[in-house]
Amino acid sequence: MTTPLHPQARTARLEVLRREYMKQITATAARHGHPVRVAPYVLAQPGTERRADLELIEQYAAERGWQVTRSSFADVGQPPPLAQRAGFGSACRYASQGFAHGILAIARPAITTDNDSYAHVLEHLHHRGVFLAYLPALREITP
Repeated sequence: MTTPLHPQARTARLEVLRREYMKQITATAARHGHPVRVAPYVLAQPGTERRADLELIEQYAAERGWQVTRSSFADVGQPPPLAQRAGFGSACRYASQGFAHGILAIARPAITTDNDSYAHVLEHLHHRGVFLAYLPALREITP
């Protein structure tokens, strides 16, 4: 009999898995001499907030040496269940069709905070050669 993981431990393990998938996919792109391409995804209202998020994503991608796709994807409001997010679904299909190696968002909550849904999305995308990436949290970049 196994005991279920504490939610924080599961969240940490999923983060390790996400980073491993990202590392695998970016290494494969590099091995083939391709620049890593990412499709921006934001969960923000149209206008200033969305533009600001997209600018942060573009800046982070440039710092990593990644190319940002011309197409960007978004949903608005409080995060509805993943199945109801047309923008995120479009980003996944776009990347899965080979137009991007990954989907880059501001933070994990822009995707989902539900560990079961998140694990499913990670696996679904990984099987299609796509990773999820986020900007580092403030605590990760401050000394």
